Amino acid sequence: MLRTKWQIGDSLRVTRNVRDDGTFPGAFRGDLLVRRGRVGHVVDIGTFLFDQIIYSLHFIEEDRVVACREEELIGLDEPWAESRFETRERVLSARALSIDGEVRVPVGATGEILKVLRDVPGGVAYHVHFECLPGRPLIVRETALDEVAEKEARIENTHA
Repeated sequence: MLRTKWQIGDSLRVTRNVRDDGTFPGAFRGDLLVRRGRVGHVVDIGTFLFDQIIYSLHFIEEDRVVACREEELIGLDEPWAESRFETRERVLSARALSIDGEVRVPVGATGEILKVLRDVPGGVAYHVHFECLPGRPLIVRETALDEVAEKEARIENTHA
């Protein structure tokens, strides 16, 4: 028997962006339903495939009830650090990254966030896989990364 961590009426924070998986009425697959960090209130508890607890949360700001898996949620009393990027987002290196004194990732290299590390000393960091360094993900501080669109806009402005 599955044991629930939270109860109806509890306020919880969603730790990942919640996107439509094709089942949300009036939305298209991939549409953002609730942004990470938002707080919702448990209105129902159920299961999926008999082995996953699913909490239905009402997000007042979005005026939506969205189903979330237990691992996507934390209590309001648990630590939370806002992050600029999310898992699976494409990023660019904002500076050259070195390993043992050798530059292995040049400025502007494209990478993908594999995992957000919110509990590291000194602020948010990420496991990032850079295309120029196949099979070797790096732990990179948030300040060493740029958004892909942000960097492209900066390059366009310098050529204008």
